[in-house]
Amino acid sequence: MGRRCRFDHVGIVLFLFLSGFLLTPSVVAFDTDEPANGDAKSVYKQAKKEDRKGRFESAEKLYRRVIELDPKFSDAKLDLAYMLTKRHFVREAYDLSLEVAKNEQNNPRAYAVLGIALLTSGNFIDARRCFDKALSLTRKEDLAWAGMGLLDFYENRIEFSLANLEQAVYREPTQPDYLFALGQIAARAERYQESAEAYRRFLAVSNDMDTDRRERIKGLISFLTFLGTKTSLYTSGGAEQTNVPFKLVGNRPVIQVRLNNSEEPLNFVLDTGSGISVISDTTAKRLGIGRVTRGGFAKGIGGNGRFEIIYGFLREVSIGDVEIRNVPVYIRKFHATSESVDGYIGLSLISKFLTTIDYGNLTFDLAKKGTIAAAEAAENKVSLPLRLTSSGFLSGEVRLQGIDNPLNFIVDTGASVSVISEDLAGLDEVSRYVQNEKMRVIGSAGITDDVLSFTLPRVTFGNHSRESVSAIALDLDLINEASGFQQAGILGGNFLRNYRLTFDFKNSKVIFVPILEPK
Repeated sequence: MGRRCRFDHVGIVLFLFLSGFLLTPSVVAFDTDEPANGDAKSVYKQAKKEDRKGRFESAEKLYRRVIELDPKFSDAKLDLAYMLTKRHFVREAYDLSLEVAKNEQNNPRAYAVLGIALLTSGNFIDARRCFDKALSLTRKEDLAWAGMGLLDFYENRIEFSLANLEQAVYREPTQPDYLFALGQIAARAERYQESAEAYRRFLAVSNDMDTDRRERIKGLISFLTFLGTKTSLYTSGGAEQTNVPFKLVGNRPVIQVRLNNSEEPLNFVLDTGSGISVISDTTAKRLGIGRVTRGGFAKGIGGNGRFEIIYGFLREVSIGDVEIRNVPVYIRKFHATSESVDGYIGLSLISKFLTTIDYGNLTFDLAKKGTIAAAEAAENKVSLPLRLTSSGFLSGEVRLQGIDNPLNFIVDTGASVSVISEDLAGLDEVSRYVQNEKMRVIGSAGITDDVLSFTLPRVTFGNHSRESVSAIALDLDLINEASGFQQAGILGGNFLRNYRLTFDFKNSKVIFVPILEPK
């Protein structure tokens, strides 16, 4: 059966507090008759109708038929390209939109769609240039405003992001994609009532045929409405700084916390791969932590791929001498029974602190703004930039030996081993490093056996490299559908345990300091 790898945390699932649901349209097949006269304009009109109704496979076929009838029909090419980006067929989307942009250099929509394709592939610099170009041609290009808002979101400029998405919604108030993104960003900005309203409007204008997805969004609206009644979330009290020890269990740092003024110490995994904190259903029941609302079923890794969404709320979480009050949590069953883990500490809980995970000394440190540690970190020039995905992950650029271009990897202290996508594992440059040993993956939705493992010759993050890094290959489509831009892998605990990591969430960077001898 092989060794066990643990991904039994909310970070490696589709559902996350700040996003939770596919911005990608659901693919539902319908038989659609082409208009009787078969001319390009009539077929295009029918394609737009199918597109708006959420019948995306039919719309794609019709858009392609338009292009066959009239190879110069640029609107059909751009609509098809935009649809392809949402389904992560980025290469063709890029080629289609680039062709139109070259031939019609004053077409703002072409630059906007091209920017979306580049953004989805992770090319932020050129994406911004395209959005700027589109808006220089006309300030009315709604997709360029939306793209700029998403780019700002990924780079943690939340107020700019919110303003740009509001502009996009103003320009095109019935576009479901914009309303959905506005809901995500308003939640990140802690404007929960505004977020709930954006999701309500999304449901009103969306023709998404996926009933499960609509139920998840309804549950999220209910939870956001509940959060909107609270004066503030994640308010901190107690000491300005705290330092606590942790145990390294399966390459994952585990600290002890206390909940709701209880004196019982609980074991929580420090999980930078999770947007919201999670508590096991067993621990929640024992401590009398009830549900706030339910929200349908989410998709995850392992088992049957589904599990129920249950929201909870904690009055207080104590970590050492620091207290964080009014903490939203996610309650679910944990499938890893061999370890005594009560929950996972997500990014939202610690993002207002300077956070240090020292694998050398096995210590975890939280420091508020204004402390000496925070000031030193802000001035530290030897740091690596991080991006925030739509689904609340932290993502950085990683290089693999044999691959020319940098790849986006999620930085995940809650994963026991590193991961590469199945697409990446299929490349000749990587497939040669496959191992005979297969692994068991414990995921959020259950257990999967016989997962392929690899030994990567060299993995580099910034200026820091490790040789002979073990990794497993997983289907990351679930993650990429919710991430906003493509992720090629996960940098797990077997890589991260060689460093002292200081996360400066406010400035979207992490400081890596190698340790001489990992414990």
